[in-house]
Amino acid sequence: MFEKLEAVEKRYEELTQLISDQDIIANQNEWQKYMKEHASIEDVVLKFREYKKVKSEMDEAEELLKDPEMKELAEAEYYEDKEKLEKIEEELKILLIPKDPDDDKNIICEIRAGAGGEEAALFAGTLYRMYCMYAERKHWKVDVLNENETGLGGYKEITFMITGKGVYSRLKFESGVHRVQRVPETESSGRIHTSTATVAVLPVVEDVEVHINPADIKMEVFRSSGAGGQHINKTSSAVRLIHEPTGIVVECQTERSQFQNRDNAMRMLRTKIYEMEKSKQDSELANERKSQVGSGDRSEKIRTYNYPQGRITDHRIGMSIYQMENFLNGDLDEMIDNLIAADRAERLKGDEE
Repeated sequence: MFEKLEAVEKRYEELTQLISDQDIIANQNEWQKYMKEHASIEDVVLKFREYKKVKSEMDEAEELLKDPEMKELAEAEYYEDKEKLEKIEEELKILLIPKDPDDDKNIICEIRAGAGGEEAALFAGTLYRMYCMYAERKHWKVDVLNENETGLGGYKEITFMITGKGVYSRLKFESGVHRVQRVPETESSGRIHTSTATVAVLPVVEDVEVHINPADIKMEVFRSSGAGGQHINKTSSAVRLIHEPTGIVVECQTERSQFQNRDNAMRMLRTKIYEMEKSKQDSELANERKSQVGSGDRSEKIRTYNYPQGRITDHRIGMSIYQMENFLNGDLDEMIDNLIAADRAERLKGDEE
């Protein structure tokens, strides 16, 4: 580990010189690339320097233990530094875990009603509201890209983008099947029903990350449907894009302008193609080591919302929270923090093996 840390510190010093070089500053693309790398390893380097400082102080205290007059004072300092050093070492191990390159990206989230008819659509609406309220707590922005609303206010499907700092890092473990157990509003006899909705969280990618040949895209325009004002059904502003090599289809109809809808649909298409490629790579890695938490298998049942018991259970980490109302009002941090910690522990264990 310490050889790796020495190498990271050496690279940090090289980068510090590079980002101060006038020729590199003149080339903004190159300068930004080096700045990003410099920032990405800064925390590791600062923590390693703290480790070396405490280690040096501990070594000095150890020397003073040999002096009978200084022994008592030196002993207290030695054990204090030893405790500090162990803590810093654990922190360094965590900092050395490779960061997910998508963590700082915005996301496109798709929620689809699963089994359960109208009740599943209402649950999809509940999940959408929950993520919107969480985004509000984090000062993130939510934009609906496409929606298929039902008569009772639920959604057969809804696609939206969340933009802000570190969105993907916080929400990437939400992908999967969410199950609800409750008495539906549509049920007169008071029986508890079980319904599901699937959530897919995809990192938004830029043009440079995914190359799409325009000749591979078939575009269809159609009239928007559903809520939205007088322009609905009067102009063909809604856009459907079909990527013929992969068969991926995306639709966008929330904007009044066909141009804006096409722009949003292209963003969705790039994101889905990137996710398809990423899933291939992830499945190859998963053959080597299966992560406990996972981050995207849409067929995996990840969480149950049990209304009669007021309980939300995440099946991947076996954690239950008994604050249903707070959770559905966007108080997700406790669950998300535990999912991140479980993933980190799994990856740390994998690195040690």
